[in-house]
Amino acid sequence: MAAGGSGDDAFQTFYTEVKQIEKRDSVLTSKQQIDRLLRPGASYFNLNPFEVLQIDPEATDEELKKRFRQLSILVHPDKNQDDVERAQQAFEAVDKAYKMLLESEHKKKALDVIHAGKEYVEHMMSQKKKQLKKDGKPTDVEEDDPEVFRQAVYKQTMKLFAELEIKRKEREAKDMHERKRQREEEIETQERAKREREWQKNFEETRDGRVDSWRNFQAKGKTKKEKKNRTFLKPPKVKMEQRE
Repeated sequence: MAAGGSGDDAFQTFYTEVKQIEKRDSVLTSKQQIDRLLRPGASYFNLNPFEVLQIDPEATDEELKKRFRQLSILVHPDKNQDDVERAQQAFEAVDKAYKMLLESEHKKKALDVIHAGKEYVEHMMSQKKKQLKKDGKPTDVEEDDPEVFRQAVYKQTMKLFAELEIKRKEREAKDMHERKRQREEEIETQERAKREREWQKNFEETRDGRVDSWRNFQAKGKTKKEKKNRTFLKPPKVKMEQRE
């Protein structure tokens, strides 16, 4: 698939190929679908709602609804009594993907990631071809093979979904840390205000006692001072008359 062709035509051709593969995979049994949805790395594979539901991004809402109904029945815990726990996890992944695609904003974001993945691969193909031409070599690259191209786009798309998820988790952790810090500050402010109120209350309650104590202290001090300053008259000494 040449990188220089019409973007829309190339994109449509790419997803026609994907749709054929999805049609093949759509006949998977309940167990196979559960295994697919819970395979190693599923937490990142399942970030792409179209990948989870195995449906063409250009599918109509009616087709989306029909596909959800088919897949949800296959992996529903009631239909997989021998593997209820894993079936429940698979069902939740299908349900989450379906709800995401029902929301226009989330659906647009998913489509943007898919388009970005394809554009990146096409850009890299173009760069490779330019370098080969500059080196005087044939400009054929492995991504010219439709299957290789599809796999390259698939991998790049998954990488973009994963990077976005990592950034989302980092923002979430940062926001959580900030909320925790703010909450700790609020608690500290409340505790400080509480201590100040208790101090003020105790100060008011003991004020009369302190005033009385101070008055008693002053009174005692005054009494001691008066006693200290009090003088007593002493009788004069009688001088003996001297006779000649």
